[in-house]
Amino acid sequence: MNKEQLADPKNTESIHEMLSGSGYSDKAIKYYLERPYMGNLENADQVSELTGHCGDTMKIFFKLDESGHIQDVRYQVLGCPGAIAAAMAAVDLVKGKTLDEAKIITDRDVFRLLEDLPDQKQHCIRLAVKTLQKAIDEYIGNNGNKQVSGCSGLGSCCGKIHI
Repeated sequence: MNKEQLADPKNTESIHEMLSGSGYSDKAIKYYLERPYMGNLENADQVSELTGHCGDTMKIFFKLDESGHIQDVRYQVLGCPGAIAAAMAAVDLVKGKTLDEAKIITDRDVFRLLEDLPDQKQHCIRLAVKTLQKAIDEYIGNNGNKQVSGCSGLGSCCGKIHI
């Protein structure tokens, strides 16, 4: 569905009813309908993509602030409501965190935030988390111990001494 169709209250109501009847929580349905972090992010510090075994594909964009915290995240999702809801929930869990903090986000953390998804959609959560972890790994692999802009490397900006 496109944004105009999702904005129509008649469509929203019927979609909510259908997803609720399929086992999605109200919170997961809200993420799916509102899609607060869907799209691309210009000048992203990292862009990574992953396709799940079901064929759903996620592309993640993230930008770090000058202290190395995740400032903004966006996902593009070609997939089902479960995949979209899981990606949107993952963003809420990592915004404002360091890469190290974000890397330890688990499937369980995302599931707790979503409250419930149908059993056959649990792999969507795994895809959102794996896509995030892949992006972090690729960023670190491409940038090594490079300082974030504005960081003195002496612990005054981020508490870490960079080598």
